[in-house]
Amino acid sequence: MSDDPDPYLFDVGVIALAHTDAPVRDTALSYVRDAVNGDIDAVVPYPALFGAHTVLTTYYGRSNADASRLLENFAAAKRIRWCGSLSGDTVRAALSRTSEANVGGWDGYYAQVAIEEGVETVLTIDDDFERFDAFETDVILSADEFAELNRFLST
Repeated sequence: MSDDPDPYLFDVGVIALAHTDAPVRDTALSYVRDAVNGDIDAVVPYPALFGAHTVLTTYYGRSNADASRLLENFAAAKRIRWCGSLSGDTVRAALSRTSEANVGGWDGYYAQVAIEEGVETVLTIDDDFERFDAFETDVILSADEFAELNRFLST
């Protein structure tokens, strides 16, 4: 995927998309495979797995059991840098970022984790993270792919 050794934070949308049969999942899946194989330095907050579960069951039509199985397998990846602790300082900083950037609370949290973990790039399927200057944002879907994903989800 990349020769860049800098760490990537995986947003919920990328994790969920990689675990679907959507026609535009290939880029997300390639990043997830590279993370699992240790080919890229991947940072994933544990709460992203719960968000991906919700997205998989609510929007992609996966059963609860199927989504849980897929994400349990992903969670077993040993080469991913998993983040799980939430200090009060992290929560307050995340909420401050949420307010300042006018994004959803989860995006503020992921941005704060990215900063605390020294992440250079956030991988995402939307452009909300472009409101933060502390890291780069890689929107993995083109506008056409995003439109195709929305068509897929509306069927």
